[in-house]
Amino acid sequence: MSKESTNHEYKISVLLPTRGRSEALTRSLKSLFELASDTSSIELLLGFDNDDKKGLESFQEITQPWLDSQDISYTVMSFEPLGYSRLNEYVNTLASTSDSDWLIFWNDDAVMETENWDGIISSYTGQFKLLAFHTHNDHPYSIFPIVPRAWLDTLGYLSPHQLSDGWLSQQAYLLDIWERIPVNVTHDRYDLTGNNLDDTFKNRVMFEGNHTDPRDFHNKKQIDLRYQDCDRLAEYMKQQGLNTSWWENVKNNKQDPWEKLKLVDVNKQMMQYNIDHTGSKK
Repeated sequence: MSKESTNHEYKISVLLPTRGRSEALTRSLKSLFELASDTSSIELLLGFDNDDKKGLESFQEITQPWLDSQDISYTVMSFEPLGYSRLNEYVNTLASTSDSDWLIFWNDDAVMETENWDGIISSYTGQFKLLAFHTHNDHPYSIFPIVPRAWLDTLGYLSPHQLSDGWLSQQAYLLDIWERIPVNVTHDRYDLTGNNLDDTFKNRVMFEGNHTDPRDFHNKKQIDLRYQDCDRLAEYMKQQGLNTSWWENVKNNKQDPWEKLKLVDVNKQMMQYNIDHTGSKK
């Protein structure tokens, strides 16, 4: 089995769009870097809306001095406000400037709990897999997706849809490359912990639950695009000498694509996986 080549400046890039969360952002970043084994191998890519005066001022006064004192490599990008409905566009743009083996989707309300998390991720370098942290109730999606650089290089983006965690996780199950790693993360989101009830949370728009909307995660247009991108990822896998028989069997209706998703859905959090390729419930 061949492995993808790596020749990047960093081992890990942390992709973090943020808005209006001063204390939460600082707490999140400190949890990441204080528990990392090698901060010099990590680059931080932050995205701020250009009208987020509160967030930018707090970053400059509190967070940035701390990052500088720890000699952490970081880049700050300014965006015209895109909103939660276009969250994936922030992440795709941040990823396009990265230079690392692994890309992590991170949130300003996420808190790292495991020492040497970066070393654990790096131990998978050379493998083409979507990695998943242990998060709230062990959701069967990778809530904070961890992807190899080749994912971005192959498609030209990480996710074309707002719900990036579901998008990439479903692709990983379709290709049989999803894997949980022994790293724990707390998602300190209001509906999970009761914390961070702010405008950022209140103003979330979710394109899920109405499959007649062409923007909806389960609309046939979106499902078709996920399948098309899986074909492109599978072609890359074949070039690397990796087994794509699971995906071929899925396409030939010989394999339940969500078999392994159901096995890891220990708390029965997912109902959406019972959707076929047409977007109709089975």
